[in-house]
Amino acid sequence: MTNNRPASALERCRDEYLAHLSVERGLAANTLAAYRRDLDVYVAFLAERGIDDPERISRGDIEAFIAERHDGGYAASSVNRTLSAIKGMHRFLAREGISHATPTTGIGFARTDEHLPDSLSIAAVSALLDQTFPPTDTGVRDHAILEVLYGCGVRVSELTGLDTGDVFLDEEFLRVRGKGSKERLVPITGTAARALREYLEGARMRLASHARASMPAAVFLNARGGRISRQSVHTLVERYGRLVGIEGLHPHTLRHSFATHMLAGGADLRVLQEILGHASISTTQIYTHVDRTQLREVYLAAHPRA
Repeated sequence: MTNNRPASALERCRDEYLAHLSVERGLAANTLAAYRRDLDVYVAFLAERGIDDPERISRGDIEAFIAERHDGGYAASSVNRTLSAIKGMHRFLAREGISHATPTTGIGFARTDEHLPDSLSIAAVSALLDQTFPPTDTGVRDHAILEVLYGCGVRVSELTGLDTGDVFLDEEFLRVRGKGSKERLVPITGTAARALREYLEGARMRLASHARASMPAAVFLNARGGRISRQSVHTLVERYGRLVGIEGLHPHTLRHSFATHMLAGGADLRVLQEILGHASISTTQIYTHVDRTQLREVYLAAHPRA
């Protein structure tokens, strides 16, 4: 049965905030969907308490909601993400003059255990990329995909979103569209550039011939000539990892490995932030912790009195 009841004031505020994030901030669809899920739960919780107007929300209401999430077994990182969405919405309402209430003032985020990203050793990366790939069009493509994921540190969504007009091999860079459709230039040299060039000059042209419509724009194509999906990339990365003894390999692990190895090799943190497309330097700084961990391991292995 269709629910024809009019939207409450709070539901309208939620929708205005989400529209702002979509239109003004240009948030990616997946990020926007996560914000909507979090705010839907928040609005439903308040409705159960008889609150449908943002002016009536108190700090106690929000603290009760956060406590319920913790009691429900949600991880601190998940609760913090939800609280971030709530804070963002109330800041927006206050800034636009829609509501004068500031119920999130003084509510802090929960502490989370620091999680260091998984990364491969340089030897493991070499084993992965130097293995023998099938002498087929998809084999050449798969080699290029793995080389670009590690060689450029791009996200899998950025890799699958690449079009041929984004590739500038002579100038040694790719134009990448990251989160929120923000563009950045990423260097591509060495084996990654060679593998991508080999794919573009042969295998891709043959894969494109299978397309039903006009010449596809995507760089990485499936066997039918269409843009390869993120799930297909996940599958092939895991499969090639397993072939060299790396179980459960994920595309993001190659991005983490790129960042870790770059930093260990002396890359500047700000440069690495730009390459990775991190909005905040604090996101990039987690790799300094990874590097310190490796430094400690080397110290313990080498120092005679460690």
